[in-house]
Amino acid sequence: MANGELADAVTTFEAERSRLFSIAYRFLGTFADAEDVVQDTWIRWQRTDRGAVRNAEAFLVTTASRLALTAARSARARRELYVGPWLPEPIPTGEDTQVAVERGEALELAVLLLLERLTPQERAVYVLKEAFDYPYREIAGFLDITEDHARQLSRRARGHVARERSARVTPAERDRLLQAFLAASRRGDVEGLQSMLTENALAYSDGGGAVTAARKPIVGRERVAQFLTRAVGIHGRDADTALVEANGQNVVFVSRAGKPVAVCWVDASPEGIHEVCLVVNPTKLATLAAAAG
Repeated sequence: MANGELADAVTTFEAERSRLFSIAYRFLGTFADAEDVVQDTWIRWQRTDRGAVRNAEAFLVTTASRLALTAARSARARRELYVGPWLPEPIPTGEDTQVAVERGEALELAVLLLLERLTPQERAVYVLKEAFDYPYREIAGFLDITEDHARQLSRRARGHVARERSARVTPAERDRLLQAFLAASRRGDVEGLQSMLTENALAYSDGGGAVTAARKPIVGRERVAQFLTRAVGIHGRDADTALVEANGQNVVFVSRAGKPVAVCWVDASPEGIHEVCLVVNPTKLATLAAAAG
């Protein structure tokens, strides 16, 4: 490959890199898996006859989507062996990050967790439609399915997400609850925590077998409040906390002596906080920790 050809290939690819990473991350939920897809897409782009490619974006999105879909099927099998609950890896968003926020809801951590319950193909169609607004005709081409099938998959995926997220609060109200929740947790105020939680609240703790974490979801207002108080006792001693942006929303980043300890976020309805997620798996803290400095 001549230097000029390589330079053109790099320029074209870099113009689409953020979009490719964003698609792959939404398919897979972790930074490393998404980056692997981007790198494999680059290899395919290098090896292809680019002179015969009429639409570089379509070629690259098709390649990345199919690679990510294959990876998602493998990841689904691996996660059946994952130690404890699996949560998506929070990644930095905002200026100077490689994640295209596009339509924000399809990047939210609570939605990514819901998407784990879809089939890989349903998730792929949901992401391409809801996050990037591709027409069904193009989605069908990306995934090598018929347009009618793409529409059917989209209806099923949107129906599932809508049922699970029928009522939500505004981002501002969620942030208010998150900060109040953090303050009550640090005080060890079990009653205060209970007052913010819904009756059937859930708490997930993702340690991946690497650190201490609950192996099963915690269910119920009282049990969740008690669990969170204990978790702060374990992970929050002498710790610093900060609100940082991840996945287009505010999360609590916990560190001790400059080292990441945990990331926490909540999802809420008008009745209160109904989901608390705590990531303590060191592998899933590295990317956000690097961005947080």
